[in-house]
Amino acid sequence: MKKGRIIVLAIAFMAAIGAAMIARNMVSETETVTVEKTVGAKDVLVTAKDLKLGDTISEGSLKWQQWPEEGVTPELVTREKQPDAISDFMGSVARAPFVSGEPVNNAKLVKPGEGGVLAAILPAGMRAISTPISEESAAGGFILPNDRVDVILTRRMQVNNKDQQISETVLRNVRVLAIGQTLETTGEEKVASGATATLELTPRQTEILSLAQSMGQLSLSLRSLADTPKPGSTLDISEDKGSSVKVLKYGLPSQVFGVN
Repeated sequence: MKKGRIIVLAIAFMAAIGAAMIARNMVSETETVTVEKTVGAKDVLVTAKDLKLGDTISEGSLKWQQWPEEGVTPELVTREKQPDAISDFMGSVARAPFVSGEPVNNAKLVKPGEGGVLAAILPAGMRAISTPISEESAAGGFILPNDRVDVILTRRMQVNNKDQQISETVLRNVRVLAIGQTLETTGEEKVASGATATLELTPRQTEILSLAQSMGQLSLSLRSLADTPKPGSTLDISEDKGSSVKVLKYGLPSQVFGVN
């Protein structure tokens, strides 16, 4: 082999080795860049266990939990704004059900001194009034809180000089707030027992019910869920429009029909 060719091959071999070493150094010097993003969080007051309507807040009912800052609304209770919130809410009453881990807001708890839970769950302008019931007069005990009922009055009256029993519907489609001391039932409870039913009525309806209680025996007639009017709609209550209770107001008799 000629001397010149050997020199060319040697130079090519050395160049290949040099290129390999340069490439190796370039790979080893490459660094992996990791971008870290810290997500802001705040301590939000949440329930530590399930709470039913009317439950009292006690030790272990509430806790602080990290909450994404983007999801913190003004209605939520934060440690930043109310650091003593857990102790402040002790003794409060739940005016709505809570599930474990649900954020707490002031609107869903009634603090001591702000009135009872029943007053808290009443809509503005409505009244709560109780009436005695028995198993026979309350659909066999199957009427539950939040059901809708008609109130039927049974009484004696003189008709053609004869003493007769009559019944008439004095109130229709009213909401049951409680049976006895039960304000809420779970899915497992099928019957609510108690000697009284507390109804949600307008001020005028409370007058009618009070008068009807003094006139005879009251019974509750359970309505179908299909009869409950949807928001923005009205219920057809055209049936039995003749049923009425006579009310004396300012010394003058007037007829009050048993409709809402």
